[in-house]
Amino acid sequence: MTPTPDELPLLQIGRHRPDEAVNGAAGGCGDACGCGAGDEDESDFGLDPLECGLDPDLARLLADAGLDPVQVEDVAHLAIEEDLDHGVDVTTVATIPEEAVSTGDFTARQAGTVAGLRIAEAVLSVVCTEEFEVERHAEDGDRVMPGQRLLSVRTRTRDLLTAERSALNLLCRLSGIATATRAWADELEGTGTRVRDTRKTTPGLRALEKYAVRCGGGLNHRMSLSDAALVKDNHVVAAGGVAEAFRRVRAEFPGVPIEVEVDRLDQLEPVLAEGVELILLDNFTPEETAEAVKLVAGRARLESSGRLSLAGARAYAATGVDYLAVGALTHSSPILDIGLDLRDETREEGS
Repeated sequence: MTPTPDELPLLQIGRHRPDEAVNGAAGGCGDACGCGAGDEDESDFGLDPLECGLDPDLARLLADAGLDPVQVEDVAHLAIEEDLDHGVDVTTVATIPEEAVSTGDFTARQAGTVAGLRIAEAVLSVVCTEEFEVERHAEDGDRVMPGQRLLSVRTRTRDLLTAERSALNLLCRLSGIATATRAWADELEGTGTRVRDTRKTTPGLRALEKYAVRCGGGLNHRMSLSDAALVKDNHVVAAGGVAEAFRRVRAEFPGVPIEVEVDRLDQLEPVLAEGVELILLDNFTPEETAEAVKLVAGRARLESSGRLSLAGARAYAATGVDYLAVGALTHSSPILDIGLDLRDETREEGS
């Protein structure tokens, strides 16, 4: 039997525990996802999650959310280094006194589902030259409304403005993914079908983007090429057939979950005879998908891919297919508009 996600070892990248939902979000792992689960102790994480330059409490929050704090810190450093380009924020240095301190509010401009608030804090952490105070008004996975404060930060004004764009780039991007995923999850609510992501992610941001999918109530597919196998059309051509390709993967990597892609109904019986437990139906219509579900008759789980749209999601779900693979969650979702507003504290004091 192929191991369930709960039995698979954790990978450091994109770590999360499926029994710990993200603030009520219904996301998590799907079949053929090796991003993690289960009963590991802290040593299985590979690195002590506190062995980084972030505040230990923030590092713990990131680790509890299934993220590697060291990797998040690396992303934050890369974003800031790219923005400063070995220099300084010339506008901010010229206009803001060095000793000035301000409070800024990260505020939603649109309705949506938020993701990446602790990652935004990590960006601030690598920029701020002194300690900063945060007030958390929302959590990742929350549905938010326009004008809603998400996070308030008090620190040196120069540091806050220098970190602003990098923090917002990540926060808006991840919240956009979570919002798009939530739309699919809401559309599929009440069916037995779940939406899953793919590996069509931004280089260097896969763990964060897949985390955002979980915040939106979606499931993660495999995190990398190494934690699960997906036999696709080019593998089939190279191996000489879909069943032969499956046999080769199972022989070489017996403990790895295997999913097999088919694009014709007549390919189903040969792979079922080999014992495959997860089949990807590539570019099947809803009618063809319904026929495939009937032919398989519960002998394997089925995932639809291609020709999928939010408007047509319920039609596919009605066939009884287990998963919808939607690459657009991570490669085409628009951002959720979030801004940073400095408080006019002189006006507040005078009022």
